[in-house]
Amino acid sequence: MSDLQLSETLQLKLDGLPMSPGVYQFKDKTGNVIYVGKAKNLRARVQSYFRNLSDHSEKTRLLVSKIYDLDLIITSSEVEALILENNLIKQLKPKYNINLRDDKSYPYIVITNEPFPRVFPTRTARRDGSKYFGPYTEAKQMRLLLDAIGEIFQVRSCSLKMTPETIAQKKFKVCLDYHIKKCQGPCEGFQTMEDYRAMIDEVKRLLSGKTKEVSRSIESRMKAYAKEMKFEQAAALKRQLDAIERYSARQKVLSVDDIDRDIFAVVSNQSDACGVVFKVRDGKLLGSQHFYFSNVMDESESAMLSRLMEKYYLETTDVMPDEIFVPCEVESREAIESLIAKRVQETGEAKSVQIHMPQIGDKAKLVAMCRANAEHLLNEYLLQKQKRGEALAIPNSVYSLERDLRLPKLPRRIECFDNSHFQGSETVSAMVCFVDGKPKKSEYRKFKIRTVDGIDDFTSMAEVIERRYSGSLSTELPLPDLIVIDGGKGQLSAAFEVLQKLGLNIPVIGLAKRLEEVFFPNESLPFNLPKTSSSLKLLQQARDEAHRFAITFHRELRDKRTLSTELTEINGVGKAKAEKLLKIFGSVAQVEAAPFEQLEQAVGKKTAETLRRYFDQKRNKEQDVVSNEQ
Repeated sequence: MSDLQLSETLQLKLDGLPMSPGVYQFKDKTGNVIYVGKAKNLRARVQSYFRNLSDHSEKTRLLVSKIYDLDLIITSSEVEALILENNLIKQLKPKYNINLRDDKSYPYIVITNEPFPRVFPTRTARRDGSKYFGPYTEAKQMRLLLDAIGEIFQVRSCSLKMTPETIAQKKFKVCLDYHIKKCQGPCEGFQTMEDYRAMIDEVKRLLSGKTKEVSRSIESRMKAYAKEMKFEQAAALKRQLDAIERYSARQKVLSVDDIDRDIFAVVSNQSDACGVVFKVRDGKLLGSQHFYFSNVMDESESAMLSRLMEKYYLETTDVMPDEIFVPCEVESREAIESLIAKRVQETGEAKSVQIHMPQIGDKAKLVAMCRANAEHLLNEYLLQKQKRGEALAIPNSVYSLERDLRLPKLPRRIECFDNSHFQGSETVSAMVCFVDGKPKKSEYRKFKIRTVDGIDDFTSMAEVIERRYSGSLSTELPLPDLIVIDGGKGQLSAAFEVLQKLGLNIPVIGLAKRLEEVFFPNESLPFNLPKTSSSLKLLQQARDEAHRFAITFHRELRDKRTLSTELTEINGVGKAKAEKLLKIFGSVAQVEAAPFEQLEQAVGKKTAETLRRYFDQKRNKEQDVVSNEQ
């Protein structure tokens, strides 16, 4: 399966992997669990670690080199796998998993599980049947909400153990709150338990952000009292209504519609990241929550976003939204959607929660605002780390590169470009991004060349540079401190001319493969860096990564073309089924060699029979050819 020397135990387990959903645990030689993951198809997911190692990130390659044994837990669904994975990561704390944490000191607002519930802040969430709202990352926001509840509703502030029996036995007397209209005196039976709990239900709706629902409920009761000539009760409700409007006016309006939304964003820097969730209810920002990640080096934005959403929807007590906004595709989207559907079903609601990736307009601005908050919080967090002596070390190679190339500023962000083609067909280009000397794969980009026929590396490079720095990518990604072109003077000149035309004064160099020479624009002679220098090694790493990324993209396009002339030519096997077969089995040869039962499990009995018939006929034809030649 790979060039690695796998243990006999591990090889046997890899050969017998099921195609079921479940959780896998990788172990090292000492038996310690070093990684926990989930999968919709254990066979496809686990075996993918041991294929095409050069395409994996450095972190994944290191993980694979440490794997000695494997344990599986098969589940009945991907959601069960997601929940189990989350619990195992908390319990085992594996070395190579993303570490996601929030600050457990953030307070909640609790509505106690009592006949006459109390409402107060707490930092300890207990499993005692009480209802918890939060956590609130801003104490000011929580205090504003508690003050609003105190102004709008007459919730008891005492800690008396009130029950219908103790009230009937006249064990309590009303306190000052009753006389100043802060409580309706349930302790002496002046307010029934039914009336009190109806008020608590409205408190719950307010804490869930449903201010308009609460307003409509109070207004309806106020009008009913007015019709019945109960003006004193109607006036009390009018005061509540005014208090709700004052509270609502202080909330930040994010959208004109009344749709409930959760908005997610994640920003990373080297091995640290920050994820933020905006909770928008009735078009107003109810609150936000943020989480910090560690050990995220080489992790994609999609993977971090998936981990954030999994944790949030496994633990939140909030009402499920109508829509979810995310900045990019979510890695475990199907599992998360199933989890959310399960949470919605538990609440008894009948709605389908949609995940969207808004690209333009006000909705995209909401995601951008969430991302800006994540960026701000991460910068603050990194600053605190520096103050604690945990400074994020920028590698010496970055400082060396600034010195050796005499750059105007430290090249913390480097973008490197490379072209790839095969005999002039399927010409593509790739851009990789290095931040502080490390690959930032979430900001890699690949391009199909549109304007060039045949082989023309210069024009192809000019097209890609223009698309990167003048199109939508010019606003989507920050500008680099240094641009590296994989090639000599010709490719460099083509790129430099485009940058000049665009009015961009970004340092750009060419790195020629043959002698590892560095070229500058408008200079005929190359500049040679010492062969053992860290600055040259950094440039080589960026160049090699761009080459690998371009070759991988080019291979994907060729494979798709090959796919169309192989599996998709079989009657009854469309593109989707062909891609699914290749994803599960890895190649056409492995599809041909697969047992009928595995083919049936992957694509159904009818298609499996079609495949088996096709390959049998193909094999017979090949044997006939061999016989004729003999």
